[in-house]
Amino acid sequence: MVKWLREHTSASVIMVLFRLYLGYAWITAGWHKITEGFDASGFLKGALAKAVGEHPAVQGWWAAFIEHFALPNVGLFNVLVPWGEFLVGIALILGIFTTFAALMGAVMNFAFMFSGTTSTNPQMVLLTVFILVAGANAGRYGLDHWVLPYIRKFTHKMHRPHRPAMSQR
Repeated sequence: MVKWLREHTSASVIMVLFRLYLGYAWITAGWHKITEGFDASGFLKGALAKAVGEHPAVQGWWAAFIEHFALPNVGLFNVLVPWGEFLVGIALILGIFTTFAALMGAVMNFAFMFSGTTSTNPQMVLLTVFILVAGANAGRYGLDHWVLPYIRKFTHKMHRPHRPAMSQR
């Protein structure tokens, strides 16, 4: 299955469908937050409220992160969340830096789930796993087709060891 996801053209076509679906979901979620305003403090306080009781939906370690880092820096999250969603969506739709965009999307999905919100996050994570396993094949029909070879060529040149010219004997 992994070999098929990473190498076959038919898998890359399916990954385009996954990318487009996920990209649309991310881009619309981010755009609504960007254009209509977004304040994460209500969401974060709601997550903290889910961290109490006999069967809390939010684990103590995540509640501590929210209480001691996220809430005091809510202004940062008010920018990162909407723009992160929007940019992940654009990258997935265009197929550029596809695996990185998918990974960042999964990080956001997990953050939302850790905060006690289910919604479409598990479904999005499942589709994202296929994109991550497919690797570069997920961006075959996208801008990665041209960008990744250039990056590989550039990084190969950077990591090639310098060999001094051979001295004449």
